Amino acid sequence: MSALTRPDGRPDGIDPAGTEAPATLLEAPPRTLGLLDQVGFWGNLGVSLLGFAGALSILTPFGTGPLSLPAAVTAIVVGTLIGGTMLGPSLVLGQRTGAPAMVLMRGLLGAKASFLPTALNIAQCLGWAVFELVVIATGIQTLVSLPHWASVLLAGLVTTGLTIRPLGAIRVLRKYVSALVVVALAVLIVGLLRQPAAHVTGTWGGFWLAVDAAVALTISWVPLGADYSRHARSGRSAFAGGFAGYGATQILCLLVGVLALAEVHQDPNRIFDLFLSLPLGAVAFAVLVLRETDQSFANVYSTAVSIQNIVPRWDRRVLTVGIGALTVATALTIDINQYTNFLYLIGGVFIPLTGALIACWLRGRAAGWDISSDAPVRPAMLIAWAAGFVVYQLVNPGAIPRWSDFWTGLGTELHTLGHPWLSASLASFAVALLVALPFAGPRTTTPIEPARPTRAEG
Repeated sequence: MSALTRPDGRPDGIDPAGTEAPATLLEAPPRTLGLLDQVGFWGNLGVSLLGFAGALSILTPFGTGPLSLPAAVTAIVVGTLIGGTMLGPSLVLGQRTGAPAMVLMRGLLGAKASFLPTALNIAQCLGWAVFELVVIATGIQTLVSLPHWASVLLAGLVTTGLTIRPLGAIRVLRKYVSALVVVALAVLIVGLLRQPAAHVTGTWGGFWLAVDAAVALTISWVPLGADYSRHARSGRSAFAGGFAGYGATQILCLLVGVLALAEVHQDPNRIFDLFLSLPLGAVAFAVLVLRETDQSFANVYSTAVSIQNIVPRWDRRVLTVGIGALTVATALTIDINQYTNFLYLIGGVFIPLTGALIACWLRGRAAGWDISSDAPVRPAMLIAWAAGFVVYQLVNPGAIPRWSDFWTGLGTELHTLGHPWLSASLASFAVALLVALPFAGPRTTTPIEPARPTRAEG
């Protein structure tokens, strides 16, 4: 592999004076985000208006009866910790190599093979961005009288504006929004705890399905994480942002969601109205609606950066404007449904891919991580990914018509379904990691630090 250099010919590749993310993959990314920036950014991402309703996947896992409140809370904590342990190494790898998330897949699968997870990630990011615009618009309409189309358009304009200067947006979120988000969550938790105690009945029967849902929420950020951690000043700050920052706020967010769902008898459509009825609830809810734009921002920006893995010369600013317009148009026309099923399918794809990624991390760290445009295909890693994906579907087929019917039938024959002790997330992750581990050593012996694409790439 050829040496990786700066576009101006200097060998170092780090641009300490830079303040913004480069327009293309042919330029060196600045390392300007410190520990507080990383913790603040990931802490904001751990809170989502979608997460409050998504807590239904925790409280009433698909295919089982409801969980008891202690079981649901335990599943939230266990699933978030497991997910954070999977997310953290991918963030460190992004910081060590300086490569975006989908470019890292070149080192895992090969340059051409990386286009497969890239395509899946583009579809995922676009889907989440549309979800977020609809949710933000709903939140705006809950607070003020504004037409749906105007609310979606406003959310889309703010989202797209943030993507033009992404590192500046992250700093603004850390300085002015993060503390308000923590206060808003505290207001909601105190208000919900002061409500008459809701009667929650259930068992521990669907515990591992609930853990899978919490893990999938965290793992959905693995194919985006390095897009931001590549700008971190150190691997420790990158890891802390994902594990501690994201983990703490996701636990709080899902806890609020479970408490709220218990109050409204598990009707997610009533959650926002419940928040507004709490003391200072309207103010807290307004903060969370404003903050939600960081979710849509991250998805739109990462869609553009993922596309750059295929066409490195394309300007991310042009891409994000086009993607922002597309998400607005889609949000105005599409019927959003099957959120839980979408969540489980994301987990089924990216959890085993993360297992293979961590296997390579354990064997070689960032040494020899080949992110060049001619990185060779690694069939063993593709097999490990596929094996883990099959295991996930056999244990947790989800509920997507026809797709889940096939896996349910196969799982019934193989007796992989209905075991309350068996987690699809842990099983698929372990299988992918173990299959990949013997073949996961670095392809070269030369450490690549920092790794940057060359002008010749693309």
